[in-house]
Amino acid sequence: MRDATGTMSPSRHRRLRYTAGTVPIAVIVLDFDPLLELTDGLVIRWQTLVLAAVIAAALLVAAQFAQRLDLRRDDLLYIVVGIVPGAFIGARVGYALLHLDVFAADPGALLDPGRGGLDLPAGVVGGALTGAYVAVLLETSIRAWAHVAAVPLLLALGAGKLTMILGGSGQGLPSEAAWATAFLGPGPWGSLAPALPSHPAQAYEGIGTLLLLVVLLAAIWVGAFGRRDGRMLLVAIGGWALVRAVASLSWRDPAIVGPFSAGGILAIALAGGCLVLLIATTIWGDGTAAAPVDEATPEPAWPDPATRPPF
Repeated sequence: MRDATGTMSPSRHRRLRYTAGTVPIAVIVLDFDPLLELTDGLVIRWQTLVLAAVIAAALLVAAQFAQRLDLRRDDLLYIVVGIVPGAFIGARVGYALLHLDVFAADPGALLDPGRGGLDLPAGVVGGALTGAYVAVLLETSIRAWAHVAAVPLLLALGAGKLTMILGGSGQGLPSEAAWATAFLGPGPWGSLAPALPSHPAQAYEGIGTLLLLVVLLAAIWVGAFGRRDGRMLLVAIGGWALVRAVASLSWRDPAIVGPFSAGGILAIALAGGCLVLLIATTIWGDGTAAAPVDEATPEPAWPDPATRPPF
């Protein structure tokens, strides 16, 4: 049976999934409880728990990079706090732009977090802007902190995207590929028709982003980013945006320009913006970038907080 949208009902699809010649048998079936019951009445999603661990790991990596570049690690906390509101506001505005017809009819819905969702590329841009503003208030180097942010950001984006598998979120178009995934059991799952074998779009983007992280780490190892001038962050964000644009080809969102959905086009636009800024930074750099990092630099002596000018 199919519903009014023409989609086969999950129960019907489960009965037919093993029928020869109807749908492929080689489907990755995920059947587990996405909820963790800590105590009576206290339940948390595995996706949320693991995502929190990913964010903590990214912050630890950022702290290590900050120490290596002789930056105050307590500034990291202020910058992260500053990133959060910018990321949320940017992500919300980006989502509204992608669904302008809906929010134009009811602008008040933009202030209701329970309606609609968030756009990740716009959130990255918003968080970067407010994080840079906090760095200005702290009278510290924006370029140096941008250099620090590149690796932790890719780690958070890549591993964070993979956590969506634990919640059944981010499923793509229906697929007969051997690696198509289907979520069984009561859930609750984050995708519509979770039992329908579909492209694991969330895994495509997560794995692609982590592969980009490996390439970036290899580039750091051979000395490609010896100067902490912020260009590494532009490369990281631009490369991730391209990975996301390719992954968007498997999304369930309707295509509006060629094979790309609105989200894919926004990702391409972000990659283009990063490329323009990268070229401008390279050509018109004012020479104020910090010197290459000396691996033999001893443990830095942290300044006395009492001498810190207020802001």
